[in-house]
Amino acid sequence: MLKRFVLIASVLLCSFGSFARDNHNLKISPSGRILVDGALYASPEKELFPDGMAIPEVRLGGKLTYDDWSAAIDVSYAYNKVGLRNAWIEYGFNPGNSLRIGNFIHQYGLQSNSSSLKSTMEQPMASALFTPGIQLGAMYVHHQPSFFAAVSVHMESNALKEVMNAPLFNQQGYGVLTRLVWRRNIPDDRVIQIGLSGGFATPQRRLEDGEDVHDGFGISANLPTKVVQMQAVGATVTDSRNLFKFTPELLFAKGRLAFEGQYFFQQINRRNNFSSYVAQSGYATLRGQIIGKGYKYSSASAMLANPAPKTLECVLNYNYSSLSDVKAGICGGRANSLGVTLNYYFNPYITARLNYSYNYVWDRKGSAPFNVNVFQARLMVLF
Repeated sequence: MLKRFVLIASVLLCSFGSFARDNHNLKISPSGRILVDGALYASPEKELFPDGMAIPEVRLGGKLTYDDWSAAIDVSYAYNKVGLRNAWIEYGFNPGNSLRIGNFIHQYGLQSNSSSLKSTMEQPMASALFTPGIQLGAMYVHHQPSFFAAVSVHMESNALKEVMNAPLFNQQGYGVLTRLVWRRNIPDDRVIQIGLSGGFATPQRRLEDGEDVHDGFGISANLPTKVVQMQAVGATVTDSRNLFKFTPELLFAKGRLAFEGQYFFQQINRRNNFSSYVAQSGYATLRGQIIGKGYKYSSASAMLANPAPKTLECVLNYNYSSLSDVKAGICGGRANSLGVTLNYYFNPYITARLNYSYNYVWDRKGSAPFNVNVFQARLMVLF
């Protein structure tokens, strides 16, 4: 599997180099990511959490721009699996309007960016449950100094896997997402942002006795650690008709202090006289630069920009996640998580993280409550 990853990545990089030689108007740059993690765990269920190290992900690819067009593609090697990650083409109508088509992260709240750009060690479980990951689809973005808007349509996550199989691909569920943001950024070191994101989706593929049944939704999130991958909360909702969700967001930054928070609501309407299923979660994050020049804002993504090199940042995060709905008869579990992360940004390409988190999980059918203290470190290379 690793040999396949190296072969694919080499072909991509050689292809980009060939284009660069033959098309002088193209701007092409390689891209990549390497994560190296180490973790220690303290828990009454220690046998479930062995200490150790891991390389959660390696990515290689490239980005290109040509006049108003841009594109990116990268291949990922993670946990002995090779997969296509970002693969998109974008056209910029003007500096404030663009259309992107392909496989990428769609806009839905404050965590709609690459995992390497998040301030916490891992994104909060609340966000992992309801913020879409990389999806195949199209997204239109409009932004101006005081307003940001994005609307997109995407296929379910199985779409990329089944794209070469016409009968299965024609059965894929789809979703619609939108993000609306009002912001005020005066002066550069002071930001106030209020936003609201919404989404709608049809049922996704589910296998039942080997048969493809398109009537359900699967929702789950792992504990915020990569060395041991363990699901914290998870639920499968069958006999589904559709899904509706929304999340308000709040962002405030002034100088070397910043606050980010979201509340998530999701309702799955069901058939056959089953009660609707409701899940709710939320998180709050307080960020502070112990050493640094203050937070800057990215207008194009409606998020804080990555801190400048030589910045030492402390991040406090609280998360509550619930996938249990007594009325619907589904106990997917509840989780509390409290964490502190120290980030040091050596330069634009290398970041080190130290993290501690306490996690408590309960109210999951078939599983006893448990808690775990996580001590972990990460060295990340991003280019």
